[in-house]
Amino acid sequence: MNQVFQLGHKAFVTPAGFAVTPRNFRIGTFVSFRAMKPKRHLASSSKPASSFDNMEDEKDIGVESDEAGIQSVKDNPERIEVMTVQELRTILRSIGVPAKGSKRDLVSALKVYVEKKMEEEVSSISAEIVSVKRKANTKSILGERKAKKFSHEEHAQEIYSVPEVSALQESKRRAKKSPIGDETGEVDAKASVKTDKISVTLPTVQSEPWTMLAHKKPQKGWIAYNPRTMRPPPLAEGTKSVKLLSWNVNGLRALLKLEGFSVLQLAQRENFDVLCLQETKLQEKDVESIKQCLLDGYENSFWTCSASKLGYSGTAIISRIKPLSVTYGLGISDHDSEGRLVRAEFDSFFLLSCYVPNSGDGLRRLSYRITEWDPSLSSYVKELEKKKPVILTGDLNCAHQEIDIYNPAGNRRSAGFTDEERQSFGANFLSKGFVDTFRAQHPGVVGYTYWGYRHGGRKTNRGWRLDYFLVSESLADKFHDSSILPDVTGSDHSPIGLILKL
Repeated sequence: MNQVFQLGHKAFVTPAGFAVTPRNFRIGTFVSFRAMKPKRHLASSSKPASSFDNMEDEKDIGVESDEAGIQSVKDNPERIEVMTVQELRTILRSIGVPAKGSKRDLVSALKVYVEKKMEEEVSSISAEIVSVKRKANTKSILGERKAKKFSHEEHAQEIYSVPEVSALQESKRRAKKSPIGDETGEVDAKASVKTDKISVTLPTVQSEPWTMLAHKKPQKGWIAYNPRTMRPPPLAEGTKSVKLLSWNVNGLRALLKLEGFSVLQLAQRENFDVLCLQETKLQEKDVESIKQCLLDGYENSFWTCSASKLGYSGTAIISRIKPLSVTYGLGISDHDSEGRLVRAEFDSFFLLSCYVPNSGDGLRRLSYRITEWDPSLSSYVKELEKKKPVILTGDLNCAHQEIDIYNPAGNRRSAGFTDEERQSFGANFLSKGFVDTFRAQHPGVVGYTYWGYRHGGRKTNRGWRLDYFLVSESLADKFHDSSILPDVTGSDHSPIGLILKL
């Protein structure tokens, strides 16, 4: 199998359980960037300033603290947002934090402080756990004979067990002696250390945080998305199908400069036919140099860039299948200056790579989003449906249901989860016959596709599901797998996939 990106080494986990049997075609060279040197680090995001910069302010602020005033907001995250400027300044000064700037600056400063204190507490607690574990192990050995005196039934009554929760949630229950997460806030299988009277449940290191159910208010029956166990086996050999991938790369050139990044393993593992990209942040002058590097296998590539704001937005479709036709934009000048849509027509469907406008900081583009863009896109895809089925994919910038976001209560007025955006998403797409393939396949599964860099949301799986494959109703019974690839790093979004039987 030939290369797709000739660059670096594997930057993501490639568990054996994810392996996909290759189909009978060759992966050609996709892009070879030999001269690029690693510059970008994952510690900071290059995502344009927007309310998504504040996504990770969705944190649990209920943390025990000795500083005056912090106690009053520990179990009420919404309180910080409604505090007056004077109240914010008073509490910030009392804890030694500069209290200058606008109300938004003060709110952000207080949230960052609380988050830092929470992280310090979890780190401290994790050290205590190590000590407890060592003592418990020693005591369990010394008390082994004594433990044998208990009957199985008597011992079972003395076991203290709690459900698996995130480290920061557990820290709030410290007084109740609940098990506490490790210093990274990641919880895995529980290891019980038996003492004379209780079984202390201790977390082990979680190398795949997306398998941890992370949600502020999980409902009964919800489980975390685990691609190891939830992706179906490959289709039978000879079954005609097409495999699509979609990825908000948060800057293509920056992604390719990442030290150790390579798409070779992704192509070998997933063996995709078409790759849709969003937020490439390319300029027109960059496109030709990239296209000249497209060699065997993926010669068909189609790019659109933002003309109104350089180095912003941008979408693309890269395919080893030659499309019948390609169109850029919605055909409406008010919507087409930011490079947000590429449409490719194939034999049995239209494929749209779309990057829906973010409602922005302060929801300044919310009205445009719900009264202009969404209705226009909806009308466009419904018109296409008159000819053949449509697949709409990309970063649609909306967590539609509460299951699609870690902290729904704390983000009611955050771009991407306002009632207006969610209602618009339902009215303009789902109510008009389009099917959310991931939710159709996984109705009670918590799976995220976006985690903010700012507070390391990926480590604790505190994210949003913003990326979708929506398909015409006529294709609803033809897709084999709608997946999320949470182990693929390099962007604040993960790729998503769709296998469609033809």
